[in-house]
Amino acid sequence: MATIGVQAMMLKDSFAEVGAFETLRKVSDIGYNAVEISQIPMTAENVAELDRSRSELGMDIAALSVAMETPKGMPGDSLAANFDKIVDDAKRLDAKLLRIGMLPFGAMSSIDAVVEFAKTANGYAERLAEQGLKLYYHNHHIEFAKFEGKHMLDIIAENSQAMGMEIDVHWVQRGGLDPVRTLEKYAGKTAMVHLKDYRIGQMPASAMGLLEAGDFPGFMAEFKNVVQFAEVGEGNLDFASIIPTAIASGAEYLLVEQDELYGRTVWEALQTSHDNLTSLGFGELFAAENSSTISA
Repeated sequence: MATIGVQAMMLKDSFAEVGAFETLRKVSDIGYNAVEISQIPMTAENVAELDRSRSELGMDIAALSVAMETPKGMPGDSLAANFDKIVDDAKRLDAKLLRIGMLPFGAMSSIDAVVEFAKTANGYAERLAEQGLKLYYHNHHIEFAKFEGKHMLDIIAENSQAMGMEIDVHWVQRGGLDPVRTLEKYAGKTAMVHLKDYRIGQMPASAMGLLEAGDFPGFMAEFKNVVQFAEVGEGNLDFASIIPTAIASGAEYLLVEQDELYGRTVWEALQTSHDNLTSLGFGELFAAENSSTISA
């Protein structure tokens, strides 16, 4: 059983403009009934409106984003400085899943730093488990770099047995791996999956102008830049296979996300993803309480 929801990184501008409740009302009107909170300041006002969305809209707060230490200038609470507040917010919102959205920048410097991060995260995962909460790690593409023949993501997993995985299928593809096989590999450890498509865009007209002007490096930059984020169903990923595999692997939430919109509004993008997922036969997974599953 799984629920399709939205990753709130897409909604941060709307949260800032009209607030959490009115933003989630629009999300609910499209047909999404779950949301993962990310890049949203967990102020008293926002927490109260998130709680209100649960009671008045039936919105499921699927997960909260946390950092071990918050990077300077970035919003969000950290496990190092705000552990008790994070626990209190999660319990108030009945959000039993927490997620670390990115490898800390400092941990990208060496394999020793990666191991240190994983072990520290594991300690927090064990503390959170005592509070009835689970901690997960969200991948990008950098985690598929290899060290002595082993992917960084495997190294993180081996050194953080108490922490699970949130697999982002777009970044898996961008990292050169197959999303279906990756989900199968982490079966039993993955509670959340990001549904984000992978599109090869068309060469812009400006690229040809660069070529005609003799700017070959500029043309090649455009050539390399055609990989795009896309609405679910508008790119090349095989969601007809990905979603059943995610469910069979134990995913509780499938979260629609799109990092860049290329001129579209967030509401247009979310509607397109919703409609495409419904057309693929996954409409029942938008229900607040779905009682059936998609078999693998």
